[in-house]
Amino acid sequence: MAEATMRDGQVRLTSLAHGGGCGCKIAPSVLSRILSNARNFPAPPALLVGIETSDDAAVYRLNDTQALVATTDFFMPVVDDPFDFGRIAATNAISDVYAMGGTPILALALVGMPVDKLAPEVIGKILEGGEAVCAQAGIAIGGGHTIDSVEPIYGLVVMGLVHPDRIKRNKDARAGDVLILGKPLGVGVYSAAIKQDMLGEPGYREMIANTTRLNTPGKRLGDMAEVHAMTDVTGFGLLGHLLELCRGSQLGATIDMASVPLLPDVAALAGRGAVTGASRRNWASYGHEVALSPSISEVQQSLLTDPQTSGGLLVSCAPGAVNEVLALFRREGFAHAAVIGQMEAGEVRVSVV
Repeated sequence: MAEATMRDGQVRLTSLAHGGGCGCKIAPSVLSRILSNARNFPAPPALLVGIETSDDAAVYRLNDTQALVATTDFFMPVVDDPFDFGRIAATNAISDVYAMGGTPILALALVGMPVDKLAPEVIGKILEGGEAVCAQAGIAIGGGHTIDSVEPIYGLVVMGLVHPDRIKRNKDARAGDVLILGKPLGVGVYSAAIKQDMLGEPGYREMIANTTRLNTPGKRLGDMAEVHAMTDVTGFGLLGHLLELCRGSQLGATIDMASVPLLPDVAALAGRGAVTGASRRNWASYGHEVALSPSISEVQQSLLTDPQTSGGLLVSCAPGAVNEVLALFRREGFAHAAVIGQMEAGEVRVSVV
């Protein structure tokens, strides 16, 4: 287990949190029970997307050509470097706007810090990391809110704009659509490996590159009519977020495990025990809706449920659009983007072969 302090005498950020990144999410089954009554709350006609289909953000119509995309995301540290933590948290929060096909326009910071344990300079570095990513996305942080909390928490409220006719909802996937994943899986495994001192410097660099890459293709994917649905893969793992597409669209899906992109050495690390508790909670929540081929190993199952912090876009598109979608990902630096399966008519269920 990693020591509570680093070489420079600073407290390890990860030692102050019971969980990290999107692995902090409440388990899907528990969240469903919590929100069961809220889904019956009456919504105004202008609210185009609410919580009913577990989409990534709320969308509110402003006029015939503009709708406001509103989302928030925050979590506890997934790494010890404060600047990197801020960058990862901001990238993750902004991703929800891209996942709806929108363009981010403004952010607000959410900051909860144990001020008796962290120096103001360390907290400042976290905020600087978030500001750096927002500058990269072309948006300002216009304010926010801070509290003194037991565990360090950082994230953003993010607002964006999208044309009302170009929103990419979970419910709009179609039978026969091809599934494309924009980033490799394994961030949860890497974060567990950090806590167990199992992740070397090359792995850490790979993790930071992956989690701080903005999902900018979402803006252009929103303009493509043959892209029918889109989400980003975060705390519920690939299976959990694909199931949200299936439930919203009332379809099934099949994943080809051999085609799913993975971060380097992630299977070996998982095999050595670098698996998060969130991965197990995820499987306990929705495993009954998944059919695994006998060839799928326990390690592969854990990768499919691995909580992704600032994970990739999951795109459901017509077969004829596959080359265009992959080319877009490649142009914007997503070298691991790959076709991983398809949507199918039938029972709401994910099959993995």
